[in-house]
Order: sequence, then structure tokens, then C-alpha cells
Amino acid sequence: MTKSKELLIIGAGETAQLAFEYFTFDSDFKVVAFCVEKKYLEQREIFGLPVIPIEEIEHEYNPKDYFAFIAISSTGINRVRTRLYQTIKRKNYQIASYISSKAFIWRNVEIGENCFIMENNVLQHLVKIGNNVILWSGNHIGHRSIVHDNCFISSHVVVSGSSEIKDNCFLGVNSTINDGVRIAEDCVIGSGAVIISDTEPGMVYVGCPGKPIKKAVTSPSRST
Repeated sequence: MTKSKELLIIGAGETAQLAFEYFTFDSDFKVVAFCVEKKYLEQREIFGLPVIPIEEIEHEYNPKDYFAFIAISSTGINRVRTRLYQTIKRKNYQIASYISSKAFIWRNVEIGENCFIMENNVLQHLVKIGNNVILWSGNHIGHRSIVHDNCFISSHVVVSGSSEIKDNCFLGVNSTINDGVRIAEDCVIGSGAVIISDTEPGMVYVGCPGKPIKKAVTSPSRST
């Protein structure tokens, strides 16, 4: 595959290293560096590539010439990834997305920037995916469903048709969202939970049917 675009990965942890693997072997991007906030700079090299402070990236990598991808996990209900996404946007970098060649994406699906869509995801007719969304492997996003910005959907989640996932949500492994259900912003849906009706914002839901048990924690933590 021809590498026609050069990419900076924002982050240096497991998610960033996984992003390096996928972008390197299944995209037309060439990763040239990793970037972290200066206070978290613990190593100077990963996979033979430099690790540089985010505060200095414009001096070495002109935003006109490079793409960036923010490869941070769901920490603080995606708050850390969202903050760094906004930081890089203000620096005027072009923002990349990764879509696995082994995902099924119907022709009229819309996908925003800084999305990471791994293998065996199914995105059906008229699905809309916002910005800064991670879809781990093996999910089903049903027809006409909408996943808004800054969400993280882990593996083998079923989002049934005409559902809506609002901003900053986390959906745990094997959770299920019934047809037409609205997941309010800042919700955490626990592993294996079955959500059959609209949720309240900022709550953790578990069980079958899913019930709220406590407030979700949104406090941001370190950026790697």
C-alpha cells in the first residue's frame, strides 16, 4: 500500500501503539512520530520513532504538511482524548481517521474525523458516526443509528436500528441497545447490560434490563 500521507500519533500508551500497528499495515498513512504532553514524556523513542512534546510539535512538524490522530483510550469518559483532540485542532493539524479494511461500512454511512473503526464492525444503512469516536472490534451499529462525538464503543456491542448515542458515552463489552433507544450524554453502559429504554445523563447502567447504579466519573487523568 502506497504511503501518501504522514501522520503524528498523539499518545504513547497501549492505544497509541495499537494505532501505530493499524495505520502502518492497513492505511495509506506513514507514522513519523508520537507526541505526548511534556509532563508525561517518559521515553524518547517508540518503534524507532521519536516521542516529542505536544507543546513543541509545530516547530518540527508543520501543520500544513502532516495529519494527526489522537490515540487515547476512554479515560474520564473520553475527556482526555477530547481535550487533546481540541488542542490539536487549535494547532490547525489535519485530523485523520482509521477505518479497517475488514470493517463493513455501507455506502451512505457518515464518519467524522479522529475516528478509529477496527475490524469486523458493521455499520448499516444511513448510520452516522461523529468526531473522535472509537469502535473497537466486532460491533453492530444498526440502520439509521447515530453515535455522537467523543464516544467509545468496546467489542461486540449491538446498537439496534434508529438508536442514538449522545456525546461522551462508553459502551462496555457485549452490551445491547434496543431499537430506537436514546443513550443520554456522559453515560457508561456496563458490560453485558441490556438497555431497553432511554437513559438519564451522566449515569452508570448495569444489568438486564439496565438500571442506573451511580454517577459516572468524568474527571480526566493522564494523557497516555
